[in-house]
Amino acid sequence: MIFSELVKSRYSCRKMSDKPVEQKKINQILEAAIAAPTAKNLQPFKIWVLKSDNAMEKVKQATHFTFGAGTVLVVGGSPDDAFTRPVDGKNFAEIDATIVATHLLLAIQNAGLATTWVGMVEEAKLKELFPEMKNYDIVAVFPLGYAAADAQPSPRHTERKSQDELVKIL
Repeated sequence: MIFSELVKSRYSCRKMSDKPVEQKKINQILEAAIAAPTAKNLQPFKIWVLKSDNAMEKVKQATHFTFGAGTVLVVGGSPDDAFTRPVDGKNFAEIDATIVATHLLLAIQNAGLATTWVGMVEEAKLKELFPEMKNYDIVAVFPLGYAAADAQPSPRHTERKSQDELVKIL
C-alpha cells in the first residue's frame, strides 16, 4: 500500500471480529517493529504478544479495552537499557518504545488488520499480572484483530487542525 494511503486509511478500531489472526501476519508486524529506529540502535524495548486464554484473561484485568480481540500486543521500554543523553540526563526508553509502537500500529494496518492504541491501562496491575514487564515503562497496548463488519471510525476521526495551526516555519 502507498504510505499516504496507509496512514489515511488507519483508524482506531474499537470492535474486532472473532476471526483469529494468522501467525504469519503477526510475524510480519513484529518484523516491522524490530526495524524501528532507536537511539544509538540500543533497542531498549520488548513486545509481548498476549494470545493464550490465560494471558487474555489477565490483560482484561488491567484494561477493559480489548474490543473483542483475541490477541493483544504490549510495548514497553527499558530505562536501564536505553540511551541517556549526557547533556541533560534525558532517557530515551519511552521515546524509543513509542517509535516501535508507531511502527506496529502502521504495520497492523498494512497487514489488513485493525487496532487502537489503548491508553486506559492500569500499568501497575499489568506488571503484577505479567512480572516480566516490571522493569519496563509500558507505552502501548494494542488489541489486534480483524475489524468487525460493522466497525466504524469515530466521528472525530477525520477532524484535523490545519497545517497553519500545527506547523511553524522558522
